[in-house]
Amino acid sequence: MIAISILLLALGAASWASCNVPHNSTYILGADPLQQPYPYYFPPQDAAETSALFPMPRCMGITLEEATIDQLQRYMGEGTLTSVELLKCYLKRVRQVDEYINSIIELNPDAEDIAAALDAERVAGRVRGPLHGIPFIVKDNIATKDQMETTAGSWALMGSVVPRDAHVVAKLRQAGALLMGKATLSEWADMRSNNYSEGYSARGGQARSPYNLTLNPGGSSSGSAASVAANIVTFSLGTETDGSVINPAERNAVVGIKPTVGRTSRAGVIPESIHQDTVGAFGRTVRDAAYVFDAICGVDMRDNYTLAQQGKTPLGGYMQFLADRSVLQNATFGLPWSSFWVYADEEQQAQLLSIIALIEGAGGKVINNTELPNYETIVSPDGWNWDYGTSRGYANESEYTVVKVDFYNNIKAYLSELENTKIKNLEDIVAYNYANDGTEGGNPWPLGIPAFYSGQDGLLASLESKGQMDETYYQALAFTQRTTREEGIDAALANNGKSLDALLVPPDVGQTYQIAAQAGYPMITLPAGIHSSTGMPFGLALMGTAWSEASLLKWASAIEDLQLSTDGALRRTLPGWYGYLERNIPVRNL
Repeated sequence: MIAISILLLALGAASWASCNVPHNSTYILGADPLQQPYPYYFPPQDAAETSALFPMPRCMGITLEEATIDQLQRYMGEGTLTSVELLKCYLKRVRQVDEYINSIIELNPDAEDIAAALDAERVAGRVRGPLHGIPFIVKDNIATKDQMETTAGSWALMGSVVPRDAHVVAKLRQAGALLMGKATLSEWADMRSNNYSEGYSARGGQARSPYNLTLNPGGSSSGSAASVAANIVTFSLGTETDGSVINPAERNAVVGIKPTVGRTSRAGVIPESIHQDTVGAFGRTVRDAAYVFDAICGVDMRDNYTLAQQGKTPLGGYMQFLADRSVLQNATFGLPWSSFWVYADEEQQAQLLSIIALIEGAGGKVINNTELPNYETIVSPDGWNWDYGTSRGYANESEYTVVKVDFYNNIKAYLSELENTKIKNLEDIVAYNYANDGTEGGNPWPLGIPAFYSGQDGLLASLESKGQMDETYYQALAFTQRTTREEGIDAALANNGKSLDALLVPPDVGQTYQIAAQAGYPMITLPAGIHSSTGMPFGLALMGTAWSEASLLKWASAIEDLQLSTDGALRRTLPGWYGYLERNIPVRNL
């Protein structure tokens, strides 16, 4: 009792003494309140709607904002920077801006240990390649065999255990890249609803573009693109079934590479459609995105679609094809004006045509009206519409007829490999959403949640199909592939015997990537202009035939070099953070 009394007296004395400690004294833990909160720790409101709202502090004396992979490798090679230090600087950036744009759904608790191991390898003289020690994130539908979740943004898969890293993740780890975390996304990669807030998921919340936080950030790889745009991370991975790499890339002013279906393995990726799914890369430059693509492509026996690339992959990889503006003297591009360009607004047309004029000034040849022969049948005049066939009265000519059947079957196959979950099929997912309507929005608004205005009508359409690959399904698959391939993109590229190197298209027009998605063909989008009224970016994209990534990288890098080497030319600009204090859900689809 005496000992307890003495302890209480001591605590009381300490408490009394603390009342007499002068304000801002370093007596307690040596911690002083933050006396200079601006501009790194709190955004200065007088810098609203400018890139100065969230300036990026220097990292160990270097300028990390917009730093390229090559620059970071040079710093680490010189000993100016370590991977651990680089990781910590990016994590500070996460703390600085991600409460605003919500691009990260989860951070990797093992990241610092991995960084330290990679630093030790470098000291020992082992540098695995250009990605060694470079932090990256992956979309939350790409499996990682670690302490992180893989949920596609749904609470339904929390706690489930994947069998292994996705093949693309394993390849990046082998290349020495540093997995920093997972990115937010549109839940179930846009499959769950047909009227929803792009970039929203129940588990992750609403991802936002740092250019305008109130508008559609592009999806479904929303966080993957936004994080790179905001300099939260160097590069990221996303997935595309129909636009989910190209759309967020161009709406966040970053480079997006969407490969041919089968060029990158889908093993370990929560699926949508086996015929259209592909894993793509985001970077702030073509070279950065190409490093990533070069690392993740290749054959994987767990995805037999990748076997088709054998004999179509260049020896020595893809980096050898990057070029400067001089090669444009030998280029011939096509503008499918009536097919796509006519749907771009006047401001986009004017700004993108200024880049076309630059290409012509550099010696490139650009031919207008190189149309897809049957564009009047297959290109929706009312914007992106993956059920356009049904809208015309022909379900057997609709992409959605294929996708909703594929999803039913493909998701069941994926779930069968998971441990520690009761979710085994689409029926279980639908039931879970109904049972958790307040968070998962199983019912349409106002019973559910406004982010999923139409509830889970996408999942229900897939459920109704029961995965039946009937005559209508096969007719739709044959129609969409034939009309977008040999009778579509390939025919436009052939140009009546005067072949083109690529088609140049405005990717903010969703019909562009929709046609490429149905074909399973590659696209690359480059940062271009900014809408004057909204501050939202748009891009210029190159569209090619199957397995033409080497050619597309050549021309994309040449056009980018032309942009960067020409005074006043349109190019990537830093985010303006319009509406940084607004939290509207759903985001506006402008």
